[in-house]
Amino acid sequence: MGLNLIKLCVGTDTIEDLEAWRAKIAPGDKPMYHVTRMSPKRADELLDGGSLYWVIKRVIQVRQRIIGLEEVTGSDGISRCCIWLDRELVRTAPRPKKPFQGWRYLTTADAPPDLSSPAAGGEELPDELRATLIEMGAW
Repeated sequence: MGLNLIKLCVGTDTIEDLEAWRAKIAPGDKPMYHVTRMSPKRADELLDGGSLYWVIKRVIQVRQRIIGLEEVTGSDGISRCCIWLDRELVRTAPRPKKPFQGWRYLTTADAPPDLSSPAAGGEELPDELRATLIEMGAW
């Protein structure tokens, strides 16, 4: 069973907002990254095909493959973890998620399927319709 992380995507309302943020912090073909206070203790499992699942507006909507973890020290002298992410944003079947702080582990068995998976359904829906269905709680 694989292991992933799940994290709130604070400050974004849509996947397009996440894409714009990605373009700003990692222009061109540079890997994207996210810095967090706590370092995962189960790094080897995460680096064995794990992804970071983003919760946008209380719904898991997209994931990015984790390609590296690196300890970094901030300008304040505090040690943090830099999570290096593949640039590809993989849309997932929407799944509601209550708010939480920081990140959490998420097993592959508990993760929503990719929209490209036959189990997910809805891969042909336009983004606006998908967003409306999510807002209504109909998906």
